[in-house]
Amino acid sequence: MDPPALEDAAAGAGRPVTVERLLVRAPNWLGDVVLSLAALRDLRRRNFPGARLEVLARPKVAELYRAVAEVDAVRVSRGVRADAALLRGRFDAAVLLPNSFGAALAARLAGIPERWGYATDGRAPLLTRSASVPAGLRGRSEVYYYRAMLAGVGLEVSASPDCALACPAEWRAKGAALLGAEGPWLGLNPGASFGTAKRWLPARYAAVGDRLARQTGARVAIVGGPAERGLAEAIAGAMQAPVRVLAGETSLPELAGVLAQLRLLVTNDSGPMHVAAALGTPVVAVFGPTDWRETAPVGQGRIVREPVECAPCKLRECPIDHRCMRRVGVEQVAGEALALLEGRPR
Repeated sequence: MDPPALEDAAAGAGRPVTVERLLVRAPNWLGDVVLSLAALRDLRRRNFPGARLEVLARPKVAELYRAVAEVDAVRVSRGVRADAALLRGRFDAAVLLPNSFGAALAARLAGIPERWGYATDGRAPLLTRSASVPAGLRGRSEVYYYRAMLAGVGLEVSASPDCALACPAEWRAKGAALLGAEGPWLGLNPGASFGTAKRWLPARYAAVGDRLARQTGARVAIVGGPAERGLAEAIAGAMQAPVRVLAGETSLPELAGVLAQLRLLVTNDSGPMHVAAALGTPVVAVFGPTDWRETAPVGQGRIVREPVECAPCKLRECPIDHRCMRRVGVEQVAGEALALLEGRPR
């Protein structure tokens, strides 16, 4: 298959651009990676089916791309100058999904001829094709944010975005080994990056875990990162039901393997929430300071939130009484979880 030839609209010269080797600079956060998968698939399926597509990603998220069939190879980002040296002479075009100046500078220093992305963070002079962020994206899923950038630089996007992940058998086996054979399993994900404001109350996680274990007969696993180990242990200590604490014990592939086998995950707005939804695991997500319209899980899930006058504030820490989270009750979350497990409509 011949590589595609595109018109260089930014340069205005009308010269054809042949792309045989395409670099995609990944977003830096796990949830953003999942929400950008539809754009990555549009690059492969609708624009560059014959090109070699590689991803450059931060160490914390790089492994997830090994579960994405459209990616031919993954490179780990180590900073602007290291990335420039790593990429030099290897690619015809780079699609920059993050908005940062550094991502564009690394591609420019690497001498990648075509550099496409949003004209954010003062980086427009470093790009050969740039797009402005459409005003109509506010209040819509970030899935459309990344796809609008592709459309803005003259690329095609599909009618139906695809953010799904297929858990590799090796990852699933590792997750099963961590969980053990006593299932079925339900999951709690009480942590969240970017401050404590996104976290529902630990005592309520414990109460929901006990109620779900009692009513379904399933066992409960608590997941999260190393920084959330203490939080997970405190919740486990407050529960009557047996609990498997996995926070801080899983690599990203192992976490995906665990999430893929859960009957349901109760979670905050977080990276694991998005990974679980992409894997097809039902999620019940508690939202407070973040905009549920922009970062809702894509897949089988339900959002629980209480409208308050100050939300979504998108602050790391609540400066008042955390009312957006405190007004979400145990009965609300447990009720949505049981309804989802039983297939009852909302």
